[in-house]
Amino acid sequence: MSEDLGHDDGFDPLAALSHLTRGPRAGRLVHVRTVPARAGRTVPWPDWVAPEVTAALHGEGITELWEHQEKVAELARSGQHVVVATGTASGKSLGFLLPVLTAVCEGAAAASGRGATALYLSPTKALGADQAARLHTLAVPGVRAATLDGDTPTEERRWIRDHAHYVLTNPDLLHHTLLPGHERWRSFLRGLRYVVVDECHVYRGVFGAHVSAVLRRLLRVAARYGAHPTVVLASATVAEPEVLARTLLGQEVESVTQDASPRRETVVALWRPPEEDGRRRGTVAETASVLADLVETGVQTVAFARSRQGVEAVAGRTREDLDARGAGVPGQVAAYRGGYLPEERRALEGSLRRREVLGLAATTALELGIDVAGLDAVVMAGWPGTRASFWQQVGRAGRRGAPSLAVLVAADDPLDAYLLAHPELVFDAPLEACVLDPENPYVLGPHLAAAAAELPLTTEDEQWFGPSVAALAEQLVTGGVLRRRPTGWYWSRPDRPSDHVQLRDAGQPVQIVESGSGRILGTVDEERALTTVHAGAVYVHQGRAHVVTDLDLESGVAMVVSGDPGWSTRARTESTFAVRSVEQEEVWGAARLCTGRVEVTSRVTAFQRVLPDGAVVGTHPLELPERTLITQAVWWTLPEEELALAGLAQEEVPGALHAAEHATIGMLPLLATCDRWDVGGVSTPLHPDTGRPTVMVYDGHPGGAGFARRGFGEAAVWLAATRDLVEACACASGCPACVQSPRCGSGNEPLDRGGAVAVLSHLLSERSVQVPASG
Repeated sequence: MSEDLGHDDGFDPLAALSHLTRGPRAGRLVHVRTVPARAGRTVPWPDWVAPEVTAALHGEGITELWEHQEKVAELARSGQHVVVATGTASGKSLGFLLPVLTAVCEGAAAASGRGATALYLSPTKALGADQAARLHTLAVPGVRAATLDGDTPTEERRWIRDHAHYVLTNPDLLHHTLLPGHERWRSFLRGLRYVVVDECHVYRGVFGAHVSAVLRRLLRVAARYGAHPTVVLASATVAEPEVLARTLLGQEVESVTQDASPRRETVVALWRPPEEDGRRRGTVAETASVLADLVETGVQTVAFARSRQGVEAVAGRTREDLDARGAGVPGQVAAYRGGYLPEERRALEGSLRRREVLGLAATTALELGIDVAGLDAVVMAGWPGTRASFWQQVGRAGRRGAPSLAVLVAADDPLDAYLLAHPELVFDAPLEACVLDPENPYVLGPHLAAAAAELPLTTEDEQWFGPSVAALAEQLVTGGVLRRRPTGWYWSRPDRPSDHVQLRDAGQPVQIVESGSGRILGTVDEERALTTVHAGAVYVHQGRAHVVTDLDLESGVAMVVSGDPGWSTRARTESTFAVRSVEQEEVWGAARLCTGRVEVTSRVTAFQRVLPDGAVVGTHPLELPERTLITQAVWWTLPEEELALAGLAQEEVPGALHAAEHATIGMLPLLATCDRWDVGGVSTPLHPDTGRPTVMVYDGHPGGAGFARRGFGEAAVWLAATRDLVEACACASGCPACVQSPRCGSGNEPLDRGGAVAVLSHLLSERSVQVPASG
């Protein structure tokens, strides 16, 4: 019988870590840091809180507030937009519930009609459901709260529109339903006192730019009905949260960042998988082994993986490991990710809360604040992309008043390798700032069209959308989307503009359907469908392998048959780029560093069948549509003669540039709030637009997401860290920890690790060369 380390009278994270590192595993532990416990700081209950709200919360034993909760509540009560950025489970929601529920109670008492209303926005349905459950438990008299999402029936929607005080929804429904139909929502909007934007750190990149436009449209429409709501934003701990909040709203925002809630100690471990037969053991296999050890000893653990496939693989390998030990229990290990049907997600969340599930492999869908009453431990299958996300995932562990354990299992990835060698960058460096560009014309233009359909657009709307309103509106006139009249710009088409703008992944969702039963297994966005559910691809759902027999993009369906062929599949792509415009440029001696707008054309050309040991057993061509992306990029060039001075023969240049491209992509998350899946890259020994050997890294979203601009601004630090990482790697000729990429469309060929060091060193040395002024 295994030792029970997760027993109810106190979880000991050091004992659990000792169990994990017994015997030969001791060498895998690279670094341990204990985040010390802290005491809470309380303040008295505010005297302005409505008696009904006070009674409901006192009934739950809440009679004092943490200092940060009181600051948020007071600022919001005074009408000041405010963002609270404190740790996971620090009680952020109480800070906005006090003023919101009080306003509703006061409005109901003072008016015979509807009174004050409030809107709560969350990025996930599960988080909104958690908030709704809490309101239901509080049962404050006179407060009618309701959830409005894509699953809400028509009759219930009508009741919510006409009667609800506190509506819990998401930015997507706000964009597609409430704002286009604002006249039907006039009584709700007229009384709108508060808007709560939960987990606002999620709104970065292009998604963040979309949500920024939706929030500005909301404030504009509310003003039409005489309402000027106070916005309260809640975030995980991020750098400069007030900057993020101001960028999202286009309004001044106060920040509250000092976390006054108590916290028991957290033991955080950095873990390197071992070498097996001359190769690093895979991150999935090592994570599954750690998860199985913790589950076997009764430690309730969530293992975060970067992708849907990774989640399924971790869960499957963990079950196999436990079964091999004779410790497997049905239903004890599960997977949780996007693309599941709603009833599957709800069942998993309930099983986790009841501790029927002890081991859960999850994507960041579980990172976003879902209240699972605290877990014992967290295991991360690879660096999650940013320090902010890392600490958010660490914070998912820690039962009420209990210490916790977090283990980062390093992936074969340049950034993971760099962080293992520099743990101070994990524990002591400041958090990254969220990057988004609300003036991205590819995002703002369609939202201005939507705004014009809601209310005529005028130059006065610059107060909401910024100075480019007139220029973008005229472009929309040229395109036949808007019509200009003396009183402003008007929507000129019979359809709705919001139907053409998706806030999240581009393209229509593709349903994955089991051929025999007709059962829908899940969904995937169109862009990802090209690489994951093309004909011949292996698709895994809840541990069961399926093979895709047909992908019909026009109808949005991928047909699959159940069965494990014994291999996985990997798509191969080809990409080219054209420079549209150079927006900024720096001259480093003979080198040029640029940022600007580019057009990237890519196509999935084939897929490979890959055995579990990594061997490729076949490559099969595919006929799939070409995709064109106009986006923001950062690139650098060096003349051929400079590469020769760096010691590179002509035939070595392609491999050196390709390796340098992979490594710089892998290291960009050190500076920007992205991971390597948010950006792409291309390299060429001679590009027709630059006339030189060129390496480019681009944002993987239409119009750009701000990541490439951040790379340009921090280029010296970024490229130096990349060079140091590649140079210090212990491999012989290039590995996933330095220059190999898991998403390389050409199968990581050619790659020259030594050449990458040479070219990056020469590039950096050129930065100190003084170039005489021209003319």
